[in-house]
Amino acid sequence: MKILITGVCGFAGSAIAEYLPKYLEGVQIIGIDNLMRPGAEINRRRITNLGVKYVHGDLRVPSDVLELPACDWVIDAAANPSVLAGLAGGQSSRRLFEHNLAASGNLLEYCKINTAGLLLISSSRVYSIPALTSLPLRARGRAFEIDPDGVLPGGVSLQGIGVDFSTAAPVSLYGATKLASEVLALEYGNAFGFPVWITRCGVIAGAGQFGTAAQGVFAYWINAHLRRKPLHYIGFQGTGYQTRDGFHPRDLTALLVAQIRTNRTGGQRIYAAGGGPENSMSLAQLTAWCDERFGRHVPAADETQRLFDIPWVAMDNTDAKRDFFWNIEMMMPMILEEIAQHAQQHPDWLELSNA
Repeated sequence: MKILITGVCGFAGSAIAEYLPKYLEGVQIIGIDNLMRPGAEINRRRITNLGVKYVHGDLRVPSDVLELPACDWVIDAAANPSVLAGLAGGQSSRRLFEHNLAASGNLLEYCKINTAGLLLISSSRVYSIPALTSLPLRARGRAFEIDPDGVLPGGVSLQGIGVDFSTAAPVSLYGATKLASEVLALEYGNAFGFPVWITRCGVIAGAGQFGTAAQGVFAYWINAHLRRKPLHYIGFQGTGYQTRDGFHPRDLTALLVAQIRTNRTGGQRIYAAGGGPENSMSLAQLTAWCDERFGRHVPAADETQRLFDIPWVAMDNTDAKRDFFWNIEMMMPMILEEIAQHAQQHPDWLELSNA
């Protein structure tokens, strides 16, 4: 089996390339990346040493995509993943559109021509920001969580957020490009007869992630805490109670392989996947973990509420467990310790990440 991974020199793409052979014996991996992200060259060397056939190319350029070798499946891990992308200081909105949506159109043409199945890695950021900020929450253990006595809207439960939760605008410019890519992928797959699986992921996290304040928050926070860099609890009264679930790329890879092995042609095509509420953590809790691991370092409180900030997200894995007999194995303490060890071994990681 031949698999093409886009964004193969990013954190998710390179990690999937590393873990795929552990689940698919004899798999041949081809990867494409434009190396725009700071630190990507490090992963290029790593994946080529693992036997990945690397192609330097840009998904925004049709000829770069259509000249790629034919593959059986495409794992689309390429995107500008920052919710601040397209805003002032976060690159241009046109560049965001080109990277996250126009590039998707080129990739779908590749799938059409080669009848290649598509595994689209999407995001929890496709969900409605007003709906997320209106969820009934309570503060408990220095973190936000769903209030079990509150009235919950459709698509969310004590198990987390599922695929039926509202995607009504606004979802951020980034979220809009991912949501549009989902719709376009489903239409292409239906029109041209190739399988499409879409996975809306929680916060993907692990060792080697390029941590910045706008993305890779677990890696960024641990690296910055260790180096005693300035940290800030932004919004939510400066408490640091905003909470996310952590999702290791090894568990994501296992789910993608389960989807590849599924012969079902109809039915549900979009799934939520992440750490879930039991594998989630607030910034305040993360700081406490870092204090114990590295010594005390106090973030500053900044009550400024930013446009796209949300208090709580944890994905509901119920559908993925039911349909693919899949469960996460990398729990939060394991993920954090893996990141911490990497941070200690790479003292210049924030500089390499251009954080």
